[in-house]
Amino acid sequence: MKKILIANRGEIALRIIHTCKQMGIETVAVYSDADVGLPYVQAATKARRIGEPPVQKSYLNVEELLRISHEEKVDAIHPGYGFLSENSAFAKRAIDEGFCFIGPSPEIISMMGDKIAARAAMKEAGVPVVPGSEGDVTSVEEACKVASLIGYPVMLKASGGGGGIGMVRCDNEEAVKQVYASTKARAKAYFGQEGMFIEKLITNAKHIEVQVFGDQHGNVVHLFERDCSVQRRNQKVIEEAPALSLKESTRQAMQNQAVQAAKAIGYYNAGTVEFIVDEDENFYFLEMNTRLQVEHPITEQIAGVDLVKWQILAARGEKLPRLQEEIAANNYAIEFRIYAEDPFTFLPAPGKITGYHLPERTYARVDSGYSDMNAVTPFYDPMIAKVIITGRTRSNAIELAKSYFTEAVVEGIKTNIPLFKQLLNEELYEKGTYNTSLLSTVLNKGGAPQ
Repeated sequence: MKKILIANRGEIALRIIHTCKQMGIETVAVYSDADVGLPYVQAATKARRIGEPPVQKSYLNVEELLRISHEEKVDAIHPGYGFLSENSAFAKRAIDEGFCFIGPSPEIISMMGDKIAARAAMKEAGVPVVPGSEGDVTSVEEACKVASLIGYPVMLKASGGGGGIGMVRCDNEEAVKQVYASTKARAKAYFGQEGMFIEKLITNAKHIEVQVFGDQHGNVVHLFERDCSVQRRNQKVIEEAPALSLKESTRQAMQNQAVQAAKAIGYYNAGTVEFIVDEDENFYFLEMNTRLQVEHPITEQIAGVDLVKWQILAARGEKLPRLQEEIAANNYAIEFRIYAEDPFTFLPAPGKITGYHLPERTYARVDSGYSDMNAVTPFYDPMIAKVIITGRTRSNAIELAKSYFTEAVVEGIKTNIPLFKQLLNEELYEKGTYNTSLLSTVLNKGGAPQ
């Protein structure tokens, strides 16, 4: 594998380029007209224009991606996360046209991408799942009937969705009736399919995920878990590893269940099994992401691994670099996703960056997609960087994070850095006993971050 096309942009494209350079692998980056000036374009061995800014005309343009792959004579395609990373049809096309797809098989991507099929597979593997509909609910009347049987509150979810998109909380029948049609239309627009299902909403819950990794020889390991409970709009903002708020017995049970699930479906390459954990530490399968996660750096920091390198090795057919007993968690890491958004309303705030100071430190890793004078456009996700703080313990990491954000500066646009400063000084966060309602609790109590 001498040359890889990266079918993505920004921070994750630059992250993949970094590992490829270390491995002596050439990279081909693709960029839209909106991204021509971003750092990853200059960092790649070669960069090719993919199209106009809208995603359908650029990063989701399968024909153009494959055409460039053929012209550049690449050996493999790395999809990163988002965009086409969990598109089984794209993975199959890439393989059929002679490229190595750096990820799991198209069949596994398809199964886990269909939330109904994924639930069925997990049930068969003996993994507990959240109570919900056995299949798609095809009408608002059926949705109301299922919700009534399960009991409110419920989540109305897109069957083919992910990343917190296509999910709406419904507290009563009237709410289901109000949002059913619009949520279905949103699912069709984002995922190309309008299937919907109902799931019981576990209140006061924690969102815990387990990083798993498999090779094509049947070996599967876990690389510990991450606590991803700090969320807004059902999307993660801060992640931590490992999840210290769990009992050791619960933690080990989740790790074992995640490995069991991956083995049951013949999984290989990087994957994440996401669980929802209630107040009594009962845990339930939420979904499986068949790709590298945005928050993968905290796993790398505690386990001392390069997951992108592991992905490439697994795609080449090599065995896992380490067995389970050779993997240890030696540090504590927290990832802060810096978004170009209003820190109170969470609405995107695109614009030109006029000052950019996110320094690397011995304890601070910065995975950035932008630099000074770059523009954050409205066409893509507004995340501009990830700051990963690594400490000896959780309390040490929190103190280091407080210090870091006194010097971190992004000017010219609004960001959520003020939110981090506020959260780091909240007793509820410092204790580590919070759940997915943390942000709403803090903001309702204290008002907008200053």
